Amino acid sequence: QVQLVESGGGSVPAGGSLRLSCEASKSTYSSDCMGWFRQDPGKEREGVASIDSDCNLMYADSVKGRFTISQANAKNTVYLKMNSLKPEDTGMYYCAATSFRGAYCSFDVRLTYYDYWGQGTQVTVSS
Repeated sequence: QVQLVESGGGSVPAGGSLRLSCEASKSTYSSDCMGWFRQDPGKEREGVASIDSDCNLMYADSVKGRFTISQANAKNTVYLKMNSLKPEDTGMYYCAATSFRGAYCSFDVRLTYYDYWGQGTQVTVSS
């Protein structure tokens, strides 16, 4: 069983930046696809970005040009650099990974099955 642990959340003013990290509990773990998601209370979970083992990236329209997803060389850690943060970016941010090799990778959970999820890290952006 692999555990994912997120870190790096916090409270920032609008226009600020944060970098989130997600580390897998096993240093040798690598997933063909990892993604970042967010959820605000009372709202549905929203896919934010995904990265596959070939470093193909996908972003939700709402974060394009502001957020960057990347992986450490060891590929057991994925990052989300968030710039120009807006109040609507507020939410609990989760990372997820799929254990299925060769899976189609996207941040749309209808297209990619993520079976490992972290506990989340809170991001709050004040206006």
